[in-house]
Amino acid sequence: MKKYSLIAVLLVILMLLPFSIFANGNKESAEKDTYIFAADATWPPLEFIDENGNLTGFEVELMPLIGEKVGKTFEVKNIPWDTIFAGLKNGSYDGVSSGVTVTEERKMTMAFSQTILEAGQVIIVEQGSAIKGVEDLDGKKVGVQIGTTGDLTLSDNYKQVVVARYDDIGLAIEDMLNGNLDAAVCDSLIASDFVLANENYKDKLAIAGSAFTEEDIAIAVQKDNTYLLDLINEGLDKAKADGSFDALKAKWNLL
Repeated sequence: MKKYSLIAVLLVILMLLPFSIFANGNKESAEKDTYIFAADATWPPLEFIDENGNLTGFEVELMPLIGEKVGKTFEVKNIPWDTIFAGLKNGSYDGVSSGVTVTEERKMTMAFSQTILEAGQVIIVEQGSAIKGVEDLDGKKVGVQIGTTGDLTLSDNYKQVVVARYDDIGLAIEDMLNGNLDAAVCDSLIASDFVLANENYKDKLAIAGSAFTEEDIAIAVQKDNTYLLDLINEGLDKAKADGSFDALKAKWNLL
């Protein structure tokens, strides 16, 4: 009996050992010095490629600022939007900071920091358009960036709208100016940059009405990565307390 009991104990230990090693490995991988965040660089002023070919924008500068506040290195990597959440899920990077709207559906598969910006979906039209608000979009062909909140909102709630999907909202706007769309829909933060600050569209574009959704923008991490989520929120608290967060918003005209 003793012989078989000893064998049984050894078998249990051997079975549990891999789980113990795996758990420690997860902890070590969470607590590291450098973290990578994905951003789709097609959304000025949040993230975009400047005239010198550099990745820049509010969130591109925000992440290193947060990392600095907690003694870590936070880097931003340019990733296409249509693969950005799949990459987060499979661990290609640690988080997503790319104008991500917090939704109940997304909360099921990822975790979110405290709110960094507030936004809403708005309609971009050519100046002089008869479209004055979302109620005028029935039967109209409207461009969106694929997989964004604008895409989901129109597809789920405005069935009479003909949705045209693009890899980049800038492509939708160009197609509208070429006469192929009636309007484009995107986040108010992005729309204001195209309409108010982009010299290429000066005197060509307008925002029709006001935002027809209310959204919180936050930083996304893997659902079980509470260590990184706590780091991000701690860094945001410190940046807001010392004024550096508001200074960065002012730099990018996001007040």
